Amino acid sequence: CPSNIEEPNLTCVSEFLLLGLSEDPDLQPILFGLFLSMYLVTVLGNLLIILVVISDPHLHKPMYFFLSNLSLTDICFISTMVHKMIVNIQTHSRAISYMGCLTQMSLFANFVCMDDMLLTVMVYDQFVAICHPLRYPVSMNPHLCGFLVMLYLLISVFNSLLHSLIILQFAYFKDVEISNFFCDPSQLLNLACSDTFTNNIVIYVIGGVFGFLPISGVLFSYYKIVYSILRIPSSAGKYKAFSTCGSHLEVVCLFCGPGILEYLGTAVSHSPRKSAVASVMYTMVSPMLNPFIYSLRNRDIKSALRWLHSRMA
Repeated sequence: CPSNIEEPNLTCVSEFLLLGLSEDPDLQPILFGLFLSMYLVTVLGNLLIILVVISDPHLHKPMYFFLSNLSLTDICFISTMVHKMIVNIQTHSRAISYMGCLTQMSLFANFVCMDDMLLTVMVYDQFVAICHPLRYPVSMNPHLCGFLVMLYLLISVFNSLLHSLIILQFAYFKDVEISNFFCDPSQLLNLACSDTFTNNIVIYVIGGVFGFLPISGVLFSYYKIVYSILRIPSSAGKYKAFSTCGSHLEVVCLFCGPGILEYLGTAVSHSPRKSAVASVMYTMVSPMLNPFIYSLRNRDIKSALRWLHSRMA
């Protein structure tokens, strides 16, 4: 940092080192096989969801339109995270260029925000369907669905640009070692040569705007949904309504829980082991499990899969 080194001897960072999940050489082949398998399962599973939604006319509804968008986002999200790690394991290198790190961080901020926004839009769709069923065909019309997609895309791009502009303000870093398998924005801020308190404020503000506001909307929507479901007189109607939003609730908990804990936990006390485990949960495990959660819990998806299998057979 400039305070410790004379100005003529200062050099800007040209690359970072991604420490990954383990430095044990014996574990590298296991990690390579594990994460390559998770990546392939994620891509194939989400592509299958997209194919089913496109091919079955009965699934041409707002709920499944947003689900196919979520699957596409998950494919892009995990591809951004995993490719560099797999290449580094194969080449026995942990280096990533400064521009490569900045690009990966920007794409990470973009797709994680898109996932967050999509989950919020999906719970709004369920809120209208359960709490205002008679107004659903008019409220969730194709024009509104298209507008919501454009809105969350613009918000995600703005979030990505904001992260990039913040990191570009720092020319010097305390260290080049990142205790993760990708360029985590919060860890890059902690490595920057500036006041730690300022960095923490930045993390909390960004996390609050792009994280807690959507989560607050999800919690409020589920409060109204549960209140409406409890007023349904028949047990069969309650079960059907709960099963409709059960899959989405599982995905929200799986994605948002570890993500928020890791993102804000880095600002308070940095623990490389906990940070890496939490990162794996919301960058790899959640996108991989989403297709299984929706296909196993949703009758329409299961019927469409059987129909697609019978056509291919």
